[in-house]
Amino acid sequence: MSDITEKTTEQLENLKISEEQPENKETTTTPSGSETPNGESAPTSLYVGELDPSVSEALLYDIFSPIGSVTSIRVCRDAVTKNSLGYAYVNFSEHEAGKTAIEKLNYTPIKGKLCRIMWSQRDPSLRKKGNGNIFIKNLNADIDNKALYDTFSVFGNILSSKIATDENGNSKGFGFVHFEEESAAKEAIDALNGMLLNGQEIYVAPHLSRKERDSQLEETKAHFTNVYVKNITPETTEEEFKEYFSKIGTITSVALEKTEDGKLKGFGFVNYENHDDAVKAVEELNGKEFNGQELFVGRAQKKYERLQNLKKQYEAARLEKMAKYQGVNLFVKNLDDSIDDEKLKEEFAPFGTITSVKVMRTENGKSKGFGFVCFSSPEEATKAITEKNQQLVAGKPLYVAIAQRKDVRRSQLAQQIQARNQMRFQQASAAAAAAAAGIPGQFMPPMFYGVMPPRGVPFNGPNPQQMNGVPPQQFRNGPMGYGMPPQGAPQGGFPRNAAANANANQFYQQKQRQALGEQLYKKISAKNPDEEAAGKITGMILDLTPQEVVSLLENEDLFEQHFREASAAYESFKKEQQEQQGTAPVEPQQEEQEQPVEAESESSEQ
Repeated sequence: MSDITEKTTEQLENLKISEEQPENKETTTTPSGSETPNGESAPTSLYVGELDPSVSEALLYDIFSPIGSVTSIRVCRDAVTKNSLGYAYVNFSEHEAGKTAIEKLNYTPIKGKLCRIMWSQRDPSLRKKGNGNIFIKNLNADIDNKALYDTFSVFGNILSSKIATDENGNSKGFGFVHFEEESAAKEAIDALNGMLLNGQEIYVAPHLSRKERDSQLEETKAHFTNVYVKNITPETTEEEFKEYFSKIGTITSVALEKTEDGKLKGFGFVNYENHDDAVKAVEELNGKEFNGQELFVGRAQKKYERLQNLKKQYEAARLEKMAKYQGVNLFVKNLDDSIDDEKLKEEFAPFGTITSVKVMRTENGKSKGFGFVCFSSPEEATKAITEKNQQLVAGKPLYVAIAQRKDVRRSQLAQQIQARNQMRFQQASAAAAAAAAGIPGQFMPPMFYGVMPPRGVPFNGPNPQQMNGVPPQQFRNGPMGYGMPPQGAPQGGFPRNAAANANANQFYQQKQRQALGEQLYKKISAKNPDEEAAGKITGMILDLTPQEVVSLLENEDLFEQHFREASAAYESFKKEQQEQQGTAPVEPQQEEQEQPVEAESESSEQ
């Protein structure tokens, strides 16, 4: 694609490149002569997705303006970093221009990535409307968005189509196609369901919302006839298997699942003619012995339902574990390398009954500098926090707090980032207002937001007036200017009045924070060259006490742990900000569906 010419530059100056999301009037208002046969306004706004982050409004204008008159372009960006979110909106003055753009530019490369273009729909009710939306599964991994579009476009006008992919961009084997007309969707289902596509038989059906799928599931539960059986011995024949289950009632089909070489997998299915017999088989034969093996007999479940059940079981177990250890499991960090499980237990044994203790180690057995101590009661844990937090053990001040899940810690760090950004915005707004009013600028010292200790635990932060037992005035000529008196203070030491001492303390803390922050930023920027991210991560870690910051600067493993947690919290914060801006329109969402379960067709073990 050619570079933007001087003529294009002039056109761009006159073009409205929107910083805000296009209003409904931009996407629905159409000039005279651009109405559909039923009198409705034809769309003129396009959604352009799968864009490289470096694609700009100017480049998109250079690509789309030869098609027709472009009224506005907007690349959607992150509110904090201003980085592209990978999609944009292009508005034409004429519907036909947008239609031509889709025909000529859809799935063409822009900076090495195949763009995906479709009509923009701002009305949420239209986007969620299921008419004309179909679901396709069992797709070959080689089928991409363009191949899917080309395969289904012969049946009618497509509003959107997309292959579902994982975080690495690999196909999940299913996708969606949304037709403009419901009749086109029905024709595509009738023609392609069960057909071979790249050597695989595909399943094509109407798209169902989660509510509809759940409703179907409840209906299946209430009237099931298919029974799942496992713990079947390898010697079992289909004849004796069918004979054993037919004593309950009339069977329409049985299936014993086998490997490629014909050996039994140990499970199978029995499909009864009526629901009551299926229920009776589950009640009477589950747990009964057959060919020397105790059978499991239950209602056959679809993959989606099995996954949902497993998810519920996992969540229940997690909540039970959380309740069990709530308030009794302590997180202890800044441990010296000489501290092992036994020594850690000895340190905390005076406070109560310890049920478990563990110092976390690397693969080669080196201490990671943190561990966990679990007590038998919350009262014992609280007492341990009160006594041991900031206490020197093997020459290092311990940090002791209630253990939290990783997602909770990340959420708290993300909230701290948001609060800090809001405070900075307020300060900047106040400074701008003061400047506008003609008020001379004043020095405003940087503000730091520390992490509050757990409830009931006293704050044992560093005493700036007694650093390692030496008053701050004796640090006057120390390294990095620690303890230098503020401007106007006598050179023989800090003034003795309370107000001056408070100012000196504040000054000392600021200098100390500044020095530690410079060292931290240097280490962090070496790992993450993004200035915005490095600054945010540095600010989060500086929320720790100075002693803790010094410890992690000295301990590489401890630094790595804090760096990873702060980085994850920053990424979580960025993701939340992106979600608050909204996502691309006409993106049909549906998890993988399963075919109706028949004894002959179910092939995956439960």
